[in-house]
Amino acid sequence: MPLSSTEIKKYAIALALLASGYGATAQSKYDAQVAQLLKQMTLEEKVGQMAQITLDALAKPVPKNQPKAFELDPAKVEDAVGKYYLGSILNASNNRAKTKEEWFSVISTLQDRALKTRLKIPIIYGIDAIHGATYTAGATMFPQQINQAASFNRSLVKRAAQVTAYEVRASNTPWVFSPLLDLGADPRSPRQWESFGEDPYLDGQLGYQAVKGFEGDNNDADNPEHVVSSIKHYLGYQVPLSGKDRTPAFISDQALREYHLPPFKLGVEAGSHAVMVNSSIINNIPVHSNKKLLTDLLKTELGFKGLVVTDWGDIDNLYKRDHIASSEKEAIMIAINAGVDMSMIAYDYKTFCDDLIALVKEGKVKQARIDNAVARILKVKYAAGLFTRPNTDYHDYPKFGSKEFEQAAYNTAAESITLLKNTDNVLPLKKGVKVLVTGPNANSMRALNGAWTYSWQGNLTEEFAGQYNTILEALQNKAGKENINYVPGVSYKNDGKYWEEYPDKMEDAADAATRADVVVLCLGENSYTETPGNLNDLRISDLQIQLAKKVMASGKPVILVLNEGRPRVISEFAEGAKAIVQTFLPGNFGGDALVDILYGDVNPSGKLPYTYPRYANAIITYYHKPAEERATMEGAYNYEADYNPQFKFGDGLSYTTFKYSNLKLSSPTLSAGQTLTVTVDVTNTGQREGKEAVLLFSSDLVASITPDVKRLRGFDKIDLQPGQTKTVTFKLTPNDLAFVNADLKTVTEPGEFKIMAGDQTAQLIFK
Repeated sequence: MPLSSTEIKKYAIALALLASGYGATAQSKYDAQVAQLLKQMTLEEKVGQMAQITLDALAKPVPKNQPKAFELDPAKVEDAVGKYYLGSILNASNNRAKTKEEWFSVISTLQDRALKTRLKIPIIYGIDAIHGATYTAGATMFPQQINQAASFNRSLVKRAAQVTAYEVRASNTPWVFSPLLDLGADPRSPRQWESFGEDPYLDGQLGYQAVKGFEGDNNDADNPEHVVSSIKHYLGYQVPLSGKDRTPAFISDQALREYHLPPFKLGVEAGSHAVMVNSSIINNIPVHSNKKLLTDLLKTELGFKGLVVTDWGDIDNLYKRDHIASSEKEAIMIAINAGVDMSMIAYDYKTFCDDLIALVKEGKVKQARIDNAVARILKVKYAAGLFTRPNTDYHDYPKFGSKEFEQAAYNTAAESITLLKNTDNVLPLKKGVKVLVTGPNANSMRALNGAWTYSWQGNLTEEFAGQYNTILEALQNKAGKENINYVPGVSYKNDGKYWEEYPDKMEDAADAATRADVVVLCLGENSYTETPGNLNDLRISDLQIQLAKKVMASGKPVILVLNEGRPRVISEFAEGAKAIVQTFLPGNFGGDALVDILYGDVNPSGKLPYTYPRYANAIITYYHKPAEERATMEGAYNYEADYNPQFKFGDGLSYTTFKYSNLKLSSPTLSAGQTLTVTVDVTNTGQREGKEAVLLFSSDLVASITPDVKRLRGFDKIDLQPGQTKTVTFKLTPNDLAFVNADLKTVTEPGEFKIMAGDQTAQLIFK
């Protein structure tokens, strides 16, 4: 019998008061509907909503000789969706992209079965959309997040998310596991390139834009061109002690709040509907078991009202990997009580569902905890519009893979590629020069894109991206094949590990260099992510070092083009390069954008969003402590400490020049409740138009805990004609200068600050 409006209202109020310590359900326009559904649901139906499995778990076996084959198994679908009421499905089948037509067929079939269940609750399908609709053939692949960060352009980041949302919806999918808000502060990490870099402010600002791009400015994820976003991986994922994926980290509570929490706080404020949990361990506590982080901090203190989803198989890891549970059942109890709402089980949903039902009946997981979790899940399904529009039809998305979207991807690549060295203005190249192109990254779409491109590790990219241009092909198109000579020198073993490579006519490359006017040397990495991307040596590979030295021995100008997911150490040969260009992972249009920069049709404007280390054992961030950079002391003892990066955070050259002047503060003092206006003039003093990312830093000169040497507090991207001056304005409040003290309080202490932009400085007193 349907509930009366009074009963519904009472139940909604009760939901909001569920289980002290587990937070309240979201107060939204969907409360009444959620309350009505919860009242009608059995325990089995509720637990099913908390389970998420991979698509392969519902497929018929794939013949080994038919890797592209896929067919849903009706019996498996009936068991999972019809009997166990599973609430969510994720991932691509066979780890390969499908066409948008195939996605519509598969997901609508699953959705049709869900809508035949007793309460007709739709499933929510989720996908890793990392730099575009990762698993959809023909979708627009943008530069990866690290490139987007290098652009220092909020609008480009938002546009990339908007296009991705559109094309994911064209694939009949309403939920993306993106953006990644991990602090990319360790260059050893195999996922640094998935981040917005090492700076908490930059990470948070761009993450905010990405969430709004995915969900819309008003977080109307039910709009058929928007999707539900999931900020990840909460919290502290990318700074393990070893630098290797999913290995333990040791992070003080102060550092966790100072550096790692701010981007997620902004992601919550942006309205992201979901949070994915860090797969690893912090201070010997697996994050999936950490109630302090998942419930007390995220749900209660930050007020997050969406759903918390695990990463792949991570509840099971509490038992099998981390040994904090004696059985899978105990692991489920620990994680759900800690605050997990949905388990990305992957395969064995029966064990999860049966064990969780038993735990509730035994009183080891409270019914209130289940109701709270399911209310959050149902609210997200309502927010995604699934109850009124369970499917989105690709026919309604005429801009999918359009020239408009491709131009947006190109623009992002063009503004992110970063010129780091340009001795004697060797760049831009003159038309007609004879160019030797060499190196393992010269003729690879896989390397240009990185992982999460048509497959998890990006190893299928050549199959799907043949219509786009590698660096070699873009050079041939620009300069004419008669001016471009290609000798690989070194090649990747594309059927092996990402780091496996072999000499490929290396001596021929060295010989060809002597006959060229200039050498474009394309070095870096093949695609990888997560644990398969771990490394033991941050130096670029021995074979690539050999190739670099051999072509440099020719005496011809060498343009070093880096195409890599993390900054591999190049100090053994970097001095021999006349120019160095960092492309990061610029996507399907990265080759075109790079060549337009090499020949001067585009003026480079990217800046490093991380510190590029000179040595493998010198990997500190730009916001290090003063003790890590000090001059020789007086007397007999030398405690000198050198900060010695190859390139610094914010480095990036242009083909024009910029002068900073007139840094002014609206007041020399700042007090609580006030807002300070900071202005600086930037003039294009060169001969051509250029874009400049203007970065504003502050230094806290004396604090109760040792301050960082400086911190980014603002940035803006401007475009200037030759001779033009623009005044760039920033607003600073006391909170913008705050830090987390030893008592874990965010404070701004009275004292002196230095404000910096370009080569300009100003003094500020906070009273």
